[in-house]
Amino acid sequence: MGLLQDIQKDVSLKQLDIKQLNSLSEEIRGEIIDVVKNNGGHLSANLGMVETTLALHYTLDLPKDKLVFDVGHQCYTHKLLSGRYDKFKTIRQSGGLSGFPEKDESPYDTFTTGHAGTSIASGIGMCQARDLLGEDYCVAVVVGDGSFSNGLNMEALSSSSTKPKNFIVILNDNGMSISKNKTGLYKYISKTTTGNGYIRGKKVIRRAFGRWVAKILGKFRDFLKRIFNRNNYFEIFGFKYVGVIDGNNVKEMTKTLKRVREACKEKAVLLHVKTVKGKGFAEAEEKSDAYHGVGKNFDLSPCSFSSKLGKSLEGIMQKDKRVVAVTAAMTDGTGLSIIEKTFPERFFDVGIAEEYAVTASAGMAVSGLKPVVALYSTFLQRAYDQVMHDVCLQNLPVVFCVDRAGFNGADGKTHQGLFDISLLSHLPNMTLLCPTSESDVEDALNYALSLNSPVAIRYPKSVNKLDVQMPSFKDGKWVQISQGDELSVICVGGRTLALALDFAKESGKNIQIIVARKIKPLDTECLQTIACDKVFTIEENAIEGGFGQKVASYFAEHKPNVKVTCFGATDKFIAHGTVEEQMQTCGLTVQNLIEKSNQ
Repeated sequence: MGLLQDIQKDVSLKQLDIKQLNSLSEEIRGEIIDVVKNNGGHLSANLGMVETTLALHYTLDLPKDKLVFDVGHQCYTHKLLSGRYDKFKTIRQSGGLSGFPEKDESPYDTFTTGHAGTSIASGIGMCQARDLLGEDYCVAVVVGDGSFSNGLNMEALSSSSTKPKNFIVILNDNGMSISKNKTGLYKYISKTTTGNGYIRGKKVIRRAFGRWVAKILGKFRDFLKRIFNRNNYFEIFGFKYVGVIDGNNVKEMTKTLKRVREACKEKAVLLHVKTVKGKGFAEAEEKSDAYHGVGKNFDLSPCSFSSKLGKSLEGIMQKDKRVVAVTAAMTDGTGLSIIEKTFPERFFDVGIAEEYAVTASAGMAVSGLKPVVALYSTFLQRAYDQVMHDVCLQNLPVVFCVDRAGFNGADGKTHQGLFDISLLSHLPNMTLLCPTSESDVEDALNYALSLNSPVAIRYPKSVNKLDVQMPSFKDGKWVQISQGDELSVICVGGRTLALALDFAKESGKNIQIIVARKIKPLDTECLQTIACDKVFTIEENAIEGGFGQKVASYFAEHKPNVKVTCFGATDKFIAHGTVEEQMQTCGLTVQNLIEKSNQ
């Protein structure tokens, strides 16, 4: 029986010695590798965080003390140490553990975190509530170096020159967000803390001169830093800075955290730790960006729509020098790695800063360029104001490639792409397109760039091959797939088309199927030709404010005798599971369509 199983029962974690903690670290790392191989998930970030998370659990009084992860995908060790070992094999599966901290899952998960940048602001808010209510506990937040430069974290840092006591920010510095960090702030942090050689140099000093000499030299170094680096970024904003500490050394981390836990009673502390992303798994250490998120059996297959976007955009950029590509720390995920290699001077990865990505693109567009901004649907939400005010208000030619639109499977609630139609389709000047298959992507992109106005192209991670020959995208006109006079089904996207085809086959009804490849504006010419008095709309988006309600509004005004039934995501946040399970949860099944058609 291993230590990991023991500490869930009768052996307290805090009773273990350093040697046992080291053994436990390796056991945890092995468990993460085995489960991610079986379930898929976030691998390299979690392997790098094992020792730091173990030291936090060993030092803090959880769950009385509060621990927040930013981004939340680095929480696997935390889940294993907080009474969820027996359920860990269910992570990311329907009815099992979430792959992110989930407030309703455990009292140890203080704050639900799926998006970057929320830790420092939420942590300060917790401290303020604690102090006003007269309570006594420590708030610690773990923020990745990629997340650290997110605008929300920067706002929290600069909100005041003082920070609450009993507040610790642990900066997890592994040189990566998902792709390699390139932001100016990261370079500043690395430079002022002597970079990667610091920890190695400290070990050399200890071996050469002994621990006490090394300690004296360390104090002298701290003195020099105070003298020559008076503009320490973190001291300005009310933190005592401690670092750089080897975050993969349990002994060093536990000793440091004990001191930090005492020091933060007088002043908030920022603890800078260096970790190795993918530690303990050779392939993940070598290619930590590729192994950031993997499928079952460590599948690294590229997403089909994303790959098609990259290849299509490369061909377009070869012909038009005004076209540029922009993303926010999602180079590989959005398929733009080919653009980074081929056109490095026309490729811009701004880090985890979606708002900046959009407004910078607006600046490029107003000055004569044609920016193509590739972001996941769930992350584009964070730049809604910029899309509206900086792009649509000025009617600028910015094309948004909205990746991972629709149901998003195992990543769950925080990553569902189920709101972009509702968010974007009501904005003036915005055109919204939805390719049905990978072959549609290039046509849609060319059409979008020809409009010289704001356009969003939404597409999922992948779609099963459809045995349907679609015409060229041309101007985005809707396509009639089959004729029928009993019921019209208007679907958006490849998955809903597949569902409509299965429904038509099994229902025995005479069904007209229409594919809406342009969501906004509606193809009113096509709507006028519909002769059925019963219409179904199917979309991978929230029903509220979605495509179906816009179709229903059109018929209510122009053909009030037509009954429109909308199918899509129900009015709740959809938990993790397979895409098929999520669609079933929302009634997007052949059986449900048959039942509704008989009513």
